[in-house]
Amino acid sequence: MTYFDGFVIAVPTAKQDEFLRHAAAIDPIFIELGALRVHECWGDDVPDGKVTDFRRAVQAKEDESVVFAFVEWPDKATRDAGFKKMEAMMQTDDRFNPENNPVPFDGKRMIFGGFQSVYQVAK
Repeated sequence: MTYFDGFVIAVPTAKQDEFLRHAAAIDPIFIELGALRVHECWGDDVPDGKVTDFRRAVQAKEDESVVFAFVEWPDKATRDAGFKKMEAMMQTDDRFNPENNPVPFDGKRMIFGGFQSVYQVAK
């Protein structure tokens, strides 16, 4: 059954182009490792909540935008195998080298998790 990894991060708004360059280098790796697709979504209508919200979840500052991203995998086994391979790649693949592809956001404020698909509807 389809499996998803979801991510929410705060990215300096002025660094949107840098973020997109970073994603263009990193996201194809997920596909190489078996993912079906990767979506990067730049916050456009991210309202403040009364109790919590996306901005508070990642401690976004005034000059930051919220990014919601997800990776779709055919199943959890493919995802787990892909992540294991990615860990090894991080030591040798230049796409992960911060000098060649700097991360344009504070990874300590990223929230992420893996999710089983339990229901869907489509056109």
